[in-house]
Amino acid sequence: MATVDSPQKAAQPVALPGLARALMSVDKLNQKTAEEIYKKSVSGRSSFIAELIGANVITSTDLAHTLSSIFGAPLLDVQALDRERLPHDLLDLKLCQAYRVVVLSKRNNRLIVATADPTNQEAAEKIKFTTQMGVDWIIAEYDKLIQLVDAAAKSSNEALDSIVSSGDFEFGDISVEEATEDNNEAAPNEVEDAPVVRFLHKMLLDAFNMRASDLHFEPYEHSYRVRFRIDGELREIASPPIAIKEKLASRIKVISRLDISEKRVPQDGRMKLKVGPDRVIDFRVSTLPTLFGEKIVIRILDPSSAKLGIDALGYEPEEKERLLQAINRPYGMILVTGPTGSGKTVSLYTCLNLLNKPGVNIATAEDPSEINLPGVNQVNVNEKAGLTFAVALKSFLRQDPDIIMVGEIRDLETADISIKAAQTGHLVLSTLHTNDAPTTLTRMRNMGIAPFNIASSVILITAQRLARRLCPQCKEPADIPHETLVEAGYRDEEIDGSWVTYRPVGCSACNNGYKGRVGIYQVMPISEEIQRIILRDGSALDIAEQARREGVRSLREAGLHKARIGLTSLEEVLAVTNE
Repeated sequence: MATVDSPQKAAQPVALPGLARALMSVDKLNQKTAEEIYKKSVSGRSSFIAELIGANVITSTDLAHTLSSIFGAPLLDVQALDRERLPHDLLDLKLCQAYRVVVLSKRNNRLIVATADPTNQEAAEKIKFTTQMGVDWIIAEYDKLIQLVDAAAKSSNEALDSIVSSGDFEFGDISVEEATEDNNEAAPNEVEDAPVVRFLHKMLLDAFNMRASDLHFEPYEHSYRVRFRIDGELREIASPPIAIKEKLASRIKVISRLDISEKRVPQDGRMKLKVGPDRVIDFRVSTLPTLFGEKIVIRILDPSSAKLGIDALGYEPEEKERLLQAINRPYGMILVTGPTGSGKTVSLYTCLNLLNKPGVNIATAEDPSEINLPGVNQVNVNEKAGLTFAVALKSFLRQDPDIIMVGEIRDLETADISIKAAQTGHLVLSTLHTNDAPTTLTRMRNMGIAPFNIASSVILITAQRLARRLCPQCKEPADIPHETLVEAGYRDEEIDGSWVTYRPVGCSACNNGYKGRVGIYQVMPISEEIQRIILRDGSALDIAEQARREGVRSLREAGLHKARIGLTSLEEVLAVTNE
């Protein structure tokens, strides 16, 4: 039986691809030649169509005309196309290279795609799965199509390389890593997408060198842009090819230990940039699905900012004295208020750095921890796992703490536990999102906290803003009318001609006349009189009036003082404060 079966097995026909069968049906290819070419393509891991044309069995032109006739599909000379006007955002460039296709346009929910092999079902299914759109084939000559695809890939890489090579940028021994442990799965992507890796490295390093606080990677329908937030303002830095948006997003997500297959919901992660043997920069990553891809924002976390010292933050002598007196109290609650990006975290960590001594137990709960401070027990809130601010606080109280820092008081339960901690011998530091110090107390009252608990626990409230600091090299005196100064908030007796305000000019050392930022603070201790106003459920206006009588500046007055001494401009003060 064995001698009978073996010849039959050898005689079984090879399962030829659809292109071979189509050509055989019109006598453009015979069985034997087709099998030989197919076996060669399998052994050489190349495409059947490439081997077919390479063997001179049929020319690209003849093949295109034949397939157009067989399948009734339009024939197109792709060399006549304007490559710059082709859509580059409908299909990933990597897929175009893999299957040798070019997207020509989109009609309703279908893609018009140029191909040399309309029998390639694998390509059709992959495109459908990736784009969730149907595919209509247009026939093109194979050699011309290859040139177009390769030119698009080369153009994309050259555009990235030109961005990377612009300016003084040396890679040295920098590397981007996960924030916790190395992920070996990132290695293939690093090799395969080298231009994207170099581009990402340059953007991260440039952002750090330019003192940016955030990087924004933003995809749009026909463009892609990268912006840095420098001194509080967003500036467009680069416009890379839109074709890189998927690769760049995947690269960032792999490094940040995020799910690269999940593009429908926002994700948060961390990564770090290693610059040299002993310097590491930490980044917080946030992704957001938009209409045309994932927008990614990367926050630079600079641990050195918490170690600058209280003098570098811009507190005036009397404000600094009030704050130091409060943080050296054995118990009570200190609140720092202001909008997102106003420097609340840096202020809190500056205080913690002053309090961080061997004999003190400090615990923090944040979402997430932005600055790593050795000697402080830091906890990341994880609401999905059930670790909320309130749960963390309850646990802290069983850990024998001296000082507790809560990233933000968001609800009544967190506020209630924080106040009880402040009333039972702990110093509690936290933040709230309010406009100024007096309204913080009424905000707590609206959250449902009893007036007695507020009055007996809160010892100081600091409201703050960040204003751009004038560049000392190019600022010049500004001629501002007396009426404008009065309208801004200066008193007539203050406008005596003994001081001048300055305006931004702009030079090579700054950003449109500004360099760095300075804090504007309203530091309000809770005096006995303010406690009485709280207990009788007084309004924020009553509290603000009493604080003014006790010498507490409003945010506008604090900003005007910064303009008077030449640290910032009057326009900047008016922009960041409100009266």
